Amino acid sequence: MPFQLLTASNMGFCQGVRRAIERVTQVARRETGVETLGALVHNREVQSRLEHSGVKAVDSVEDITGETVVISAHGVSPAAVDAIKARGINIIDTTCPYVSRAQQAALKLHEAGFFVIVFGDASHVEVKGILGWVGGEGIATVSVAELNKTTGLPVKLGIVSQTTQIPSRFASFVADLISSDLFRDAELRIVDTICHDSRRRQMETLEMAKQCDLVFVIGGRHSANTRHLKEMCAAVADTRLIETADEIDPSALEGKHKVGVTAGASTDDETIQQVINRLTRLACI
Repeated sequence: MPFQLLTASNMGFCQGVRRAIERVTQVARRETGVETLGALVHNREVQSRLEHSGVKAVDSVEDITGETVVISAHGVSPAAVDAIKARGINIIDTTCPYVSRAQQAALKLHEAGFFVIVFGDASHVEVKGILGWVGGEGIATVSVAELNKTTGLPVKLGIVSQTTQIPSRFASFVADLISSDLFRDAELRIVDTICHDSRRRQMETLEMAKQCDLVFVIGGRHSANTRHLKEMCAAVADTRLIETADEIDPSALEGKHKVGVTAGASTDDETIQQVINRLTRLACI
């Protein structure tokens, strides 16, 4: 099944994730019982390696048992930080700078009297954290139709985005909002809080996918940015999301001439290389 293998020019750990993992690894070398509030990244392979180095993920502030806790790159609410400090626990904050920027944008909108709408997945830890900065005066959604069902929305609406959302979808959401009844007599303030790295990664991946018959997107199935990469690629090519090289189905390669590889921002270099190595071997069969 000979085929040409193409790889995205920008894939794997983003700067925010790499920074978070490096800091946690450094702490784990000098301390025992290091805990992270939630998964440091949404990738099972990475989390497994962290656990082997003595880093444990806990689900809530109440579950923290040690003297030091790490806030993940996804960030948390001010209330969570206050609760940790109240227990006298040392905090190592690895919140991604782009997430911090989104949090501060939401806070400034709130302080200016705007009801904050976060364009994003309401169940995602990053989005929950952003909403925590607006004192409960906000909502997360990706649908204007859903907003239309919300009663009592004020006339001052501030819009920010989950950092890993697809820019074109954010733009469409804003356009739909402007053309809806919700915008009648309303004041709208929009802040583009999409991560520059995610934006560049998506554009480069899409250009590669357009040349391919099949694309493998490597990353955790619970990773928002990885799922978005898959969705973009699936619009132009047969696309499979895999977490490891073992998930590659050789039968999917039959009849394919160009096969692409990209990876989410929480996917480590070792896993990416294992996928590339296996596809390289299969290309020679």
